[in-house]
Amino acid sequence: MKIEGRNAVFELLKTEKTVDKLLLQRGAEGSAGRIFAMAREKNIRVQFADARTMARESETGRHQGVIAFVSEYEYAALEDLLMPKAGPRLVIVCDGVEDVHNLGSILRVAECAGADGVIIPKNKSAQVTGAVVRISEGAANHLRVARVPGVNYAVAKLQENGYWVYGLEADGEDLYAADLTGDIALVVGGEDRGIPPLTRKKCDKIVSLPLYGNVNSLNASVALGIAVYEAVRQRR
Repeated sequence: MKIEGRNAVFELLKTEKTVDKLLLQRGAEGSAGRIFAMAREKNIRVQFADARTMARESETGRHQGVIAFVSEYEYAALEDLLMPKAGPRLVIVCDGVEDVHNLGSILRVAECAGADGVIIPKNKSAQVTGAVVRISEGAANHLRVARVPGVNYAVAKLQENGYWVYGLEADGEDLYAADLTGDIALVVGGEDRGIPPLTRKKCDKIVSLPLYGNVNSLNASVALGIAVYEAVRQRR
C-alpha cells in the first residue's frame, strides 16, 4: 500500500508501523525536512525521484512530493473494541459508507475526538486504502479500525458488552436530548440510503440533528462530527 501526502506520511512515521521505502521528490528535502529526518532516524530507506516518476508512482495524484510504501492496512479485531477501559467507551459504526472521502473524514473525526475505534463491513463499504489514509490526514495510522462480516453482528456484540447504540438519521429524536455520557456506539449510514432498515431496527435509539435550512440532510462525516463532539462535550 502507498501512503501519500506530507501529513499522512508524517503521522505514519510517528507510529511503530514498518515502512518499506520512502520515495521523496528531488528538491523537496527542504519543505519535507521533518519527514526526511525522521526516516533517516528510523533507518528507513529513502529514494529520490524526479517529478515524472513521482506522478507515475502516485495513486491519488496528490503526493506532495512524498510517498511511503507500507504493507496493507492491518485491521483490528472487533474484540479489541469491546475491552473494558477506565472511563466511557466510544465507537463509530459505518454501515454502507462507500465514498473514500467520507470514510477518510470519519476516521479523522473519530481519532481527533478520542474514539476507541471504528467498525466497517467487509462488503458494500469503502476500505482503508492509501487514499483513505491520506484523506484522514494520517489519523488512520493512530486509530483501530475493525472490519466485520456484518454490521448487525457487530451491533449485537456491542450491545452484549454494555454499549448503547445510537443511529444517526434525519427522523429521529433530538440528539441534544440524548444521554451520550456512557458507553456508546454511533452508527452512520451510507451517503444515499442512510442506515439500512435492519440495522436501524437493531439500534437502541435513532437520533437526529436539527435542520433549519432548505436542505434535508448533512454529509455523513459532517453529521457524525457534530454528534461525536456532542458526546465529547457531555463527558467533559
